[in-house]
Amino acid sequence: MHDKKVKSIILAAGKGTRMKSALPKVLHSIFDKPLLGYVIDALDNSGYISENFVIVGHEAQKVEDFVKSNYSNAKCILQSPQLGTGDAVSKALPYLTDFDGYVVVVCGDTPLIQADTIKSFVDFHDINDADLTVMSAVFDNPKNYGRIVRDKNNKFIAIVEEKDATPNQKAIKEVNAGIYCINWKTVSEAFNNLKNNNAQGEYYLTDIVKWAVENNLKVQSYILDNNEEIFGINSKSQLAQATKILNKKSLDRLMDAGVQITDTDTTFISPETTIEADTVILPNVYITGKNQIGKNCKIGPFSHIRGGAVIGNNVRIGNFVEIKKSVIKDNSNVSHLSYIGDAELGSHVNIGAGTITANYNPISKVKSSTIIKDGANTGSNSVLVAPVTVNEMASVGAGSVITKDVEAYSLAVTRAPLKQITNWVKMKIEQLSGGIK
Repeated sequence: MHDKKVKSIILAAGKGTRMKSALPKVLHSIFDKPLLGYVIDALDNSGYISENFVIVGHEAQKVEDFVKSNYSNAKCILQSPQLGTGDAVSKALPYLTDFDGYVVVVCGDTPLIQADTIKSFVDFHDINDADLTVMSAVFDNPKNYGRIVRDKNNKFIAIVEEKDATPNQKAIKEVNAGIYCINWKTVSEAFNNLKNNNAQGEYYLTDIVKWAVENNLKVQSYILDNNEEIFGINSKSQLAQATKILNKKSLDRLMDAGVQITDTDTTFISPETTIEADTVILPNVYITGKNQIGKNCKIGPFSHIRGGAVIGNNVRIGNFVEIKKSVIKDNSNVSHLSYIGDAELGSHVNIGAGTITANYNPISKVKSSTIIKDGANTGSNSVLVAPVTVNEMASVGAGSVITKDVEAYSLAVTRAPLKQITNWVKMKIEQLSGGIK
């Protein structure tokens, strides 16, 4: 464990033209979580990062709004115009004037990077007493990546972008992973000496390697074990690929922990969801956000859990059920075609098919809570208009619209009295057949 302070610079200013979207690239989501969120969380969860600087540019306000709403240890810095990755990092210079520690630079569109990898990377940099460490990876097909160039003694001397590379350099299989650990006190001066004499007329972050070599500083490369972690998102197709990679890791982790997933091809579960052993996940279940699901539950098929759900043990969630930001305690059932949102269900609660917790007022924009206490039940096609409480052991009749609290052990029914018109069908048939003029 090193004793240096560590901060990060996250590159999040790009437009992401190939995404073909008005939304900034780093705000595109996997499991309802923006790409940038995965990167910041990986840095924070490494346990090393004390502060994150997010370099914003395209749609800067949207990106800053996301950061401010979700992270207290992150500050956005504007890059305008966008003149390359080296220029982007240089925008943080005024905020790190007296900083004596390490700075990790990472791209904001790499959602598969893991906290343990960040930690190992910083440890490697520290143990080797490096001034600059570049994360690298080896690919059989290194197309589109900057190449790690070494001299005849295998010493790391430069990174060359593919568009500037010679044929021999393009044959190199070790590539730049786009993540750097910088001894800020010795290397920060490099950002005042970058040149833009390249094919794009931009200031490349990769040129700090050449500067460090020329100034006799110690440059290292840390070869990544799992190349998937540096998978960058530049298109909707790559977003879909990353989603599948992340989902497979999530499903494998859950199955290793004793969860039964019936069909891994149609089941999607966010990596922030925890599920205990002997719970069965049926086909076409989609779980996003952060949720807790207990043991011996049955979920699905075709269920959607949207985040903020805390589900106890022995709970049954039927087919075509949607659950959002709700607590469901042990031994309760939510039957098919129901919506449970902003609700708290006690134990041994039975929710009849088609029950809706009407939690949202579209005029006031306010979301209110529904509380259904232990042992209560609702009949099919009930609507509970929040805020409302159904007390212990109460029963709601099928087809009822509940707008007031229901007393314990009571039956609440709001349906209209049954009216029968004798022989109505017979008369209609006769009319259609011409039997009655």
